[in-house]
Amino acid sequence: MNRFRIALGREEVFEELWRERDSHLDDVPGFREFHLLRGPSDEEATLYSSHTVWESRDAFEKWTESESFKKAHARARAPAGTYLGHPRFEGFEVVL
Repeated sequence: MNRFRIALGREEVFEELWRERDSHLDDVPGFREFHLLRGPSDEEATLYSSHTVWESRDAFEKWTESESFKKAHARARAPAGTYLGHPRFEGFEVVL
C-alpha cells in the first residue's frame, strides 16, 4: 500500500488521475487486485491508499523493477499542490 495525503479540495483531481491512468497491472505475473481507498479528512488533507494484492512478495518486487512499473508511473504526476508530501509505502504479508 502507498498512503497519500491529498490537499483538501484536490480529491477529485487525484481520483480522476487514478481513474484515467493505465496501470499496466493486468498483464503482470502475480498481480491479483487493486483498490484506491479514501480515508478520513482532517483540516489539511484527505488520506488515500493505493492497495494492491499480489500472489507473493517476489511477484511484487519483480513488478517494481519492470517496464510495466515504469510505464504506469511515468504519467502519475498531479498538478502542483495536490500531494502533501511524498507517498508512504507500507508493505504487509498475509498471516491468516
